[in-house]
Amino acid sequence: MTSKTLCYKHLWFFIPLLAAAVAGVVVFVGPKVSTFSSNSGYLLQDYLRTRFLNDAHLKYHNSNDSAKSFPINDGSNQKPVKNEDKYRNFTRTYSSLEMVEADLAQTRDAISQAKKGGNETRDPDPDYVPDGPMYWNPKVFHRSYLEMEKKMKVFVYEEGDPPVFHFGPCKHTYAIEGIFISNMELSRFRTMDQDKAHLFFLPFSVTMITQVIYVKDSHEWGLMKNAASDYVNVIAQKHPYWNRSLGADHFMLACHDWGPEISFAVPNLYKNAIRALCNANTSERFDPSRDVSIPEIHLPGGTTQGIIGGPPPSERPILVFYAGGVHGPIRPILLDHWENKTDPDVQIYRYLPKNMSYYGMMRKSRYCICPSGYEVASPRMVEGLYLGCVPVLIKDSYVIPFSDVLNWETFAVIVPVKDIPNLKKILTGISSEEYVKMQRRGIQMRRHFEINSPPKRYDVFHMILHSIWLRRLNIRLHENEYDH
Repeated sequence: MTSKTLCYKHLWFFIPLLAAAVAGVVVFVGPKVSTFSSNSGYLLQDYLRTRFLNDAHLKYHNSNDSAKSFPINDGSNQKPVKNEDKYRNFTRTYSSLEMVEADLAQTRDAISQAKKGGNETRDPDPDYVPDGPMYWNPKVFHRSYLEMEKKMKVFVYEEGDPPVFHFGPCKHTYAIEGIFISNMELSRFRTMDQDKAHLFFLPFSVTMITQVIYVKDSHEWGLMKNAASDYVNVIAQKHPYWNRSLGADHFMLACHDWGPEISFAVPNLYKNAIRALCNANTSERFDPSRDVSIPEIHLPGGTTQGIIGGPPPSERPILVFYAGGVHGPIRPILLDHWENKTDPDVQIYRYLPKNMSYYGMMRKSRYCICPSGYEVASPRMVEGLYLGCVPVLIKDSYVIPFSDVLNWETFAVIVPVKDIPNLKKILTGISSEEYVKMQRRGIQMRRHFEINSPPKRYDVFHMILHSIWLRRLNIRLHENEYDH
């Protein structure tokens, strides 16, 4: 099944929409919490009993009460009297939110143990075991990923009609929007039980908002922002979960450059919710502790066919390559210094000559430059990984995708804007041995950026979910408030 087919496969699922209307820094997010733990009912009961036993606001019910509850151990047979013995005739009814938070608390505990080197993975992973300096902490990442696979449940709101909701582009630059929405709606992580959900997904496509609602050349944001605001209002009025957390356990995903701006239409969407964005620019209110940076992936034909794979380092005669339009503040500096040079090692073009293949040049090059344009995101970074060309990132205020897990400096080159004049000196200063290591590491990391249909473990769909999962673990919700 192709990605394009998948984008249309789920259209039967939708319910009508109830709403009316129509300088010079690349940011690394340090290693976050991550992991693996048993989801045993007994462990969950133990945690809940310990957590809430002495709560002054407990409401107890007789053990015959039909409400879902966990009985307290009666401590019989003349054993030493424990604190819970005085409650042995009662049972505690826990809210759905308390159950969800207890589940997440177990995960946090397991993460903490993994960071200390304990709680080794019980079962071997048949597909992949993260290892090497490309990961800040491979064991912690592995365990957090396994924990996500075991526990995470996402509720996808059903409100809304295509093409703006439950649908998105599956080709070209913003393909990740449609592909993620399609995969999320068919994913095993999806739950139809809202009370068991750790996360709630708002399935609107910013790209489709710009194509369906925006009036071309009008420069008018109002209708687009109203579409997002009206949708959240419908959700908040119909379901209790948005208001319960002020959006903190909800997430949106947008790859279009206008994603951040449209999110500003809903204050709690950009202040509290998790925003998974390609345009991960800290100078535009992207918060890496809460928001998620996702990769921009250009799919000319809707799949990765023909754009993955390349020759070994020994068959790459060109030192560095770039071809692209002149827009934004960085590219003019790059072209001013390096365009039209006679140096065969440095192939920098404003417009690619007609006799050259873009992907062919990347396959011939050791390094590929990935500068920001109007916005910080660019598909060149992933294209470099796909084709075995080490990415050279030249960006301002950019949070690199998955940098809470991946140590990008081990398989990419980070060049500050001020050092553009020294570009060749920087790259030739990297030894052949170190370059080969970086190139091989990039090929290994490629799996985390690949699009598969259906998704495969550790691919880009799962890595995006894992980043969102980590942000959910960073907050603790209560009935009427949440804590970061």
